[in-house]
Amino acid sequence: MTTYPGATGNGTPQSQDNGSDAGFGQRVDQIGSEAQQLWTDARSAVTDLGQTMDLRGRVERNPYGMMAAAIGVGYLLGGGLFTPLTARIFRLGVKLAALPLVKDELLGMAETAFQGYQTGRGMAGAGRSESTASTNATNAGTPRPPSY
Repeated sequence: MTTYPGATGNGTPQSQDNGSDAGFGQRVDQIGSEAQQLWTDARSAVTDLGQTMDLRGRVERNPYGMMAAAIGVGYLLGGGLFTPLTARIFRLGVKLAALPLVKDELLGMAETAFQGYQTGRGMAGAGRSESTASTNATNAGTPRPPSY
């Protein structure tokens, strides 16, 4: 191992080693005051955020909703974003969100099919006698399966 003249074990020159105790104490004091300032700034930021969002009022108005929101935020911050459970919940949410759209489409298709069925029934009864036509008119409101 090579040692260089004028350097201590940590690489500082030996001439500065004598006054390093006073510099170290000042540095510790400076770090302590900076940490205290950082803590004060963080507390004031959290207080300002709480006042802006009116968290106390929201909790009083809707305690269960805020509890659910806190659980969700904790789950996400705890690393639950990219887990299989989150993927399953997301898929379920997409299905539930798409359910009204699918229901509307199916109802539209059923109405169209029923109207087509009613129209076809009316055209098939046109060649029959008067008695069957009046029977068809009476039963037009009740859907029946087609007879083959």
